[in-house]
Amino acid sequence: MKKVLTLVFAFAIWGRLAAEPNNSLSDDALQKIQFEQKLNSTVSAGLKFRDENGAQIQIGNYFNKRPVILMLGYYGCPMLCTLALNGAISTFQDLKGNVGERFDVIFVSIDPKETPQLAAAKKRTYMRSYGRGAAAGWHFLTGQTDSINQLADEIGFHFAYDAAIGQFAHPSGFVVLTPNGTISHYFFGINYSATELNAALRVAAEKKVGSPVEQFVLLCFHYSPLTGKYSQRVLGAVRLAGIVSLIGLGAIIFAQRARRKLEKPK
Repeated sequence: MKKVLTLVFAFAIWGRLAAEPNNSLSDDALQKIQFEQKLNSTVSAGLKFRDENGAQIQIGNYFNKRPVILMLGYYGCPMLCTLALNGAISTFQDLKGNVGERFDVIFVSIDPKETPQLAAAKKRTYMRSYGRGAAAGWHFLTGQTDSINQLADEIGFHFAYDAAIGQFAHPSGFVVLTPNGTISHYFFGINYSATELNAALRVAAEKKVGSPVEQFVLLCFHYSPLTGKYSQRVLGAVRLAGIVSLIGLGAIIFAQRARRKLEKPK
């Protein structure tokens, strides 16, 4: 049911975005917005951020204990980040083990203007939604441009700021890090398999690296829902999928009615 509601929300956002004016990003710029897989690369432990309490920390402070789920986005994101976080929370609830015990979660804002107060509010919201585990396992961070850009580059998270609509264009998903900060696995999109995440966390806990994720899954999510602009190709694909679904539904209804007529006693 949660996945159905998420899809409904996603289609509602699609309708909103389709009606909005075009953004300022060129097609070339949009093509560069992607989640590049950099398996077996290591996140620099010395990168400095501020936690939700305003204290300056190094991201490596959260390493060397257990696997880490690292997600980038921004707290003021009106669309995709909410879907991605909601999808992640839903999957976490289906996992064996809790946040703060089996793994930690780090969310880093890509907007250098955002504050620890915003981060703290998000942490409270998602901890309530998750409903269990230890608060010490959740880390909602803000930072300066240099640290943000270096972290994004190290995990292959390519994004851009769209001044026309005042939003960031960015991909959706997260990475699973080993306890020492090595990239072990990628998850793309807004819905994530609990079975696959369980397996990825086991691999990461052993300080091993998983296999690349099929690129088609990435391409389904790295363009328009992330940018506030849908290309004509994407709009055409979505519309075609909708038409095919309606035709299929109509065929099912027609077949059921025909079967009932045949089954009526003469």
